[in-house]
Amino acid sequence: MNDSTTTAPATASDKPVLLQPDNHNKKYEALFVEIDSGQIKLPMFQREFVWEKEQSAKLIDSILKGFPIGTFIFWKTKEELRSYKEVGNHKLPDTDKGDYVQYILDGQQRITSLYAIRKGIRITKDGKEVDYRDIFINLDHDPENDEQIVVTEQQKGKRYVSVHRVLTSQVTDLLDEFPNRDTLKLIETYKNKLTNYDFSTITIKDYPIEVACEVFSRINTGGKSLTVFEIMVAKTYDEAKKFDLAEKYELLRDGSDDDKQCLVSAKFETLPESIIMQCVAAITLRAVRSKDILKIRREAFIEKWEPMKASLFMAIDFIRSELRVPVSQLVPYPALVVPLVYFFHASANKKPSIEQVQLLEQFYYWAGLTERYNSGTESKLSEDFNKMDTIVKGTAPNYSSSELSVTPQKIAETWFSAGNGYCKAILCLLAYQQPKSFDTNGVVILDNSNLKIATSRNYHHFFPKAYLASFDKDKQPNLIANITLIDGYSNKHRIGKKAPSEYTEKFAKTNLALADTLKTHLIQDAERYGVNADDYDRFIHQRSKAIAMALNVKLRSMTPAEALAAEQLE
Repeated sequence: MNDSTTTAPATASDKPVLLQPDNHNKKYEALFVEIDSGQIKLPMFQREFVWEKEQSAKLIDSILKGFPIGTFIFWKTKEELRSYKEVGNHKLPDTDKGDYVQYILDGQQRITSLYAIRKGIRITKDGKEVDYRDIFINLDHDPENDEQIVVTEQQKGKRYVSVHRVLTSQVTDLLDEFPNRDTLKLIETYKNKLTNYDFSTITIKDYPIEVACEVFSRINTGGKSLTVFEIMVAKTYDEAKKFDLAEKYELLRDGSDDDKQCLVSAKFETLPESIIMQCVAAITLRAVRSKDILKIRREAFIEKWEPMKASLFMAIDFIRSELRVPVSQLVPYPALVVPLVYFFHASANKKPSIEQVQLLEQFYYWAGLTERYNSGTESKLSEDFNKMDTIVKGTAPNYSSSELSVTPQKIAETWFSAGNGYCKAILCLLAYQQPKSFDTNGVVILDNSNLKIATSRNYHHFFPKAYLASFDKDKQPNLIANITLIDGYSNKHRIGKKAPSEYTEKFAKTNLALADTLKTHLIQDAERYGVNADDYDRFIHQRSKAIAMALNVKLRSMTPAEALAAEQLE
């Protein structure tokens, strides 16, 4: 199923031969010529220029004293990366297409400081304008002592000259302001020290982007690696096609006035950037390893972005409507979205048949209940694309029979964890019932912000923890079979530590359909489930059975009729 945009996996012989780094020195003026001609650029995986004026002053002071200021590292390549277009009020030039560019991997803050001073750039920070012409050399200080001679504030009675003027003026142009020849000679000395300073540089040429980014990661941010998303933002930038992955992802997540369809409005905003990258790779390469994603060519990635979006929202709509999982926080694993995106793309985004819906549902619960993506996710996703190919044909994939059966005992022994794939599969089952509020029989609104951790507001222990602790500290309240999904207000203010018999009796006075309400929480009969007698052990036994039988229906190992009969057996 590889299409024309795929890239074959690299073999040992495919690995690029990396040239030795080139070590050499550059003069101040040479740096500016290369920046002004577009040969040196600031890639956007670098931080914006954040140095304060005082830091820039100390840098110039070090140069005037002849101190080393560290090495600049450049990556020379013909790759077109997303880079900064301006520094403050100064627009940076474009580079002719196909020409070599030197991207700064280390030294961006220092180089930008030098450039800002040389150009007299003004930058607005926190609502205040910072003028880099206002960095001065104190002409009354002895340059041979340890005192800092480059400052940002002028004192009365002292003589100063702007570093910007020193770099951009002829010394003779300063004669009117500094008629003393010794002062002019001192200024000329400072100018020569700046313009003749040897900046140490290392250039790596024609390294693959992933290697260049690894170099960047190792010399910056304490070894914190760039993410695949950050690298792909840089790699896929195309000004002519107006494709900026950072902006595209932001629109995908937040939407716009012109396009309301987005992850936020679908309540799937917790899907991480890495999953979106895997979705693109799934429909492009059928492989989702990081190294596979990084091999996708810019043109192929851009071409697949919109098809990926279309299939992504088909997958989300399927999860929300057919599986009745209303928010992404309940999905057992974010990675579960990836094979569904693959399925819809392979199906040309057609609505699945009834049989396909059941097979996709079976796959979804199988993946959650077997905790499939706890480890080895990338290789398992590639295997699961084969299952999707089978479902596209309307045929059931092969599973181990033991993986398609859930026992009440396993449910009864499972502790609740909001981040556990097994527990989340059960929470999805509870959400599928479209749970109603105990007091009003109104629909319970589930929200990502109320489902993050076990103590979040939408999670309610039917037998409250405080209630159980009050009479039997040996009871384990934090079992998945004791969890219901309700609104946060009722959970905190109307139930508290009351016994189930007490609060259900109270709610029955305002909610005449309470028996039906309880069924939406897989509590089929208050008496049989021990609710009226506050019998916790019986409740866990009966509800575990109800949950297990309902899961077995999802896994297609039982029919609904068989599950109902099994649930009612004592």
